[in-house]
Amino acid sequence: MSDLDLRPSLRECGGRAGVPGQPVRELLNAREASLGATVVRRLLPNLGRRMVGAWCFVDHYGPDDIADEPGMQVPPHPHTGLQTVSWLHAGEVLHRDSVGSVQVLRPRQLGLMTSGRAIAHSEQSAVPHPRLLHGAQLWVALPDAHRNTAPAFEHHVDLPVVTGPGLTATVVLGGLDGAVSPGTTYSPLVGADLALAEGADVRLPVEPDFEYAVLTMSGATEVDGVRLDPGSMLYLGSGRTELPLRALSDSGLLLIGGEPFEEEIVMWWNFIGRSHEEIESARKDWMESTRFGAVTGYEGARLPAPELPPVALKPRGRVR
Repeated sequence: MSDLDLRPSLRECGGRAGVPGQPVRELLNAREASLGATVVRRLLPNLGRRMVGAWCFVDHYGPDDIADEPGMQVPPHPHTGLQTVSWLHAGEVLHRDSVGSVQVLRPRQLGLMTSGRAIAHSEQSAVPHPRLLHGAQLWVALPDAHRNTAPAFEHHVDLPVVTGPGLTATVVLGGLDGAVSPGTTYSPLVGADLALAEGADVRLPVEPDFEYAVLTMSGATEVDGVRLDPGSMLYLGSGRTELPLRALSDSGLLLIGGEPFEEEIVMWWNFIGRSHEEIESARKDWMESTRFGAVTGYEGARLPAPELPPVALKPRGRVR
């Protein structure tokens, strides 16, 4: 998924400064962003918090009735230095990329794209497509040792599941309670889809060295005593061994977490780098049609990069 902001800001994120060493409860407010015909709720990066472990970008969209609409239509666009995680609760998305992947993604299937040094991709609602579209798109920052790796795409249908009374947890990425996703990771992290039945009251085991956040996809829940409604995210800090969850209705949550990302990164548009000059070079290569390859099969023009702002990069860390 692309950041379609025509004036994206330069951001430095990462580093352990600002990571609380104890549990906290910070409610992160979303801002709406247009993604072609789709409106998304952007929860990371946030004015209050820019990363959770290596997770650096979270969009939540839907559920939208797209029976008579084109649905998601994101033209070919570039990425560097990150992984994208596509996760659906309803609908279908057709993924194409410059390494030749063509894949329809369906609910509870993992679409994992590693940009490495450079990749381009497009995302569209399939034709014909189901009536509803509901999902999340997340990015994971690659550590310096792996951010120039070869680009790749993975599609995983069979993912491990952790169960408890009233709880079904699908391990999307990383590991949870001994279950490990087949998706490739480059830093210690977890992403898990939590389905809770109404009335469920559980304590989910978590890693004390990880920082965590929870996104509510559907229903109403209490996470560590804080009520969450759909489209909201609660940052939870670290230092926990378990996470209390209570479902006020049938609910769906996304749990993300990981070891605090030590490196400072620069995020601008769809690129992650380590300096202004590196981002500038990636933009130039995309505009000159070098390095990123071509997305074949997409009918339409690719997405041009916005202009870089004429300002010096100011370090801002993980929190504002």
